[in-house]
Amino acid sequence: MSLRAQLLSACLVLTLGGTPVWAEVDPATAAREAASQLEAATVSLSKAQKSRDRVSALTEVVHAYEAGLTALRAGLRRAAIREAQLSKQLKAQEVEIAKLLGALQSMGAGPPPVLLLHPGGPTGTARSGMILADVTPALEAEAANLRRDLEEVTILRSLQEGAAETLQDGLAGVQDARTRLSKAISDRTDLPKRFEEDAVQTALLIASTETLEGFASALVDLQVEGMREIDLPDVMQRKGEIDLPVEAQILRVANEADAAGIRRPGLVLATRANALVVSPTAATIRYRGPLLDFGNVMILEPQPGLLFVLAGMEQVFGEAGQVLPEGAPVGLMGGNDPEIGTILSQSSDGSGHGRTETLYIEVREGKAPVDPEKWFRTNKDG
Repeated sequence: MSLRAQLLSACLVLTLGGTPVWAEVDPATAAREAASQLEAATVSLSKAQKSRDRVSALTEVVHAYEAGLTALRAGLRRAAIREAQLSKQLKAQEVEIAKLLGALQSMGAGPPPVLLLHPGGPTGTARSGMILADVTPALEAEAANLRRDLEEVTILRSLQEGAAETLQDGLAGVQDARTRLSKAISDRTDLPKRFEEDAVQTALLIASTETLEGFASALVDLQVEGMREIDLPDVMQRKGEIDLPVEAQILRVANEADAAGIRRPGLVLATRANALVVSPTAATIRYRGPLLDFGNVMILEPQPGLLFVLAGMEQVFGEAGQVLPEGAPVGLMGGNDPEIGTILSQSSDGSGHGRTETLYIEVREGKAPVDPEKWFRTNKDG
C-alpha cells in the first residue's frame, strides 16, 4: 500500500470517533494535507527534467514525508492518550458495568408474562410497567455508551497496531528521498555564482578567529576578488514574517542562558533527526562548512550587510558564492531516525516528541547581532 493510501486510511480511523476527541490540531486534517502534499510532490518529481526542477521537486517530497510522519506521530500519540483515558474510565466503572449487564440480562431472562405480572394484582402490574418503561431507556442509553466506548478502544488499538508498517514505509521513503536529493544537488550546475571562493583566504580567516562573532564580522569586511552584483528580492519588506528554515520548536530565545549560564544572541531550535533545512530567503552562500564547535555552519547573505547564520547541521549543501533561491535545501540535521518501536513507545507514554537535534540561528546586521525574532516568524503564541 502506498504511503498516501496509508495516510488516508489512518485519517478514516482517526475520524471514526465522531466527536472531536482532541482539542489540538486535528491529526486527520494534518494527515490529509500531508497526503495531498506528497501526491503533488510525486507528480512534480515525475515531470522534473532539469536539475533545479529535480532539486525543487525532491525538496517537496522530503517535506511531504516529514509532514506525513509528523501527522502520524501526532495521531498515534493522541490515540494512545484517548485509549488510556477510556481504559481508565472503563476500569473505574467495572462495578456499574456489572450491575448494568445484570439488569439487562434479567430483563431478557424470562418470558414476557413473568416480567409483566405483579403479585399486587393489576395495579401493581401497571405500576411496575410504568417503572420499567422509565428505567429501560436509561439502561439502553448506558449500554449504548458502553458499546461506543468499547468500539472506540478497539478502533484506537487497531490504529496503533497497524501503524508500524505505515511508519516503516514512511521512514524508508523519506530516507530514499534524502539520498536522491543529495545526488540532485551535487549534480546541479545551473545556479548563478557571485564569486569563486578562495580556499586559502577562507582557511586563514578561520584560523584567525576564535568566536562565531569574530568570524562573521571578518566575513562582512572580507574583500572577495571579482564579486559580481546580483539583484535579489528586498527582504526588508518581509522583516518579521520570514519562515524558519526548518520545522522546529524553540528551546532558547536570544540571550537566554543555557544550563552552563552561557548566553548567545541567537535562537536555539529543537528539530527532528535528519530534518531538512532550507534557505529562508533567496541568498548568497558566503560560507559553508565546519566552524569552531558549531558543527557544520551555513552563512547566507540575503542582501549586503545582512547575514543569516545557521549552525549545527550534520551535512551542508552548495558552494560558497552560489546564489540560492528561497526554499533551496542547505543541509540536513544529524541524528538517526528513531526505530519503529521507539516511535510507538513515545506515542504511548508521551515521553518525548523525537526532537533530538539542535539548530542555532543568528542574524547579523552589519557586524552587530540582532534578535532573530525581529526577522523570523516563530509563532510562539500560536
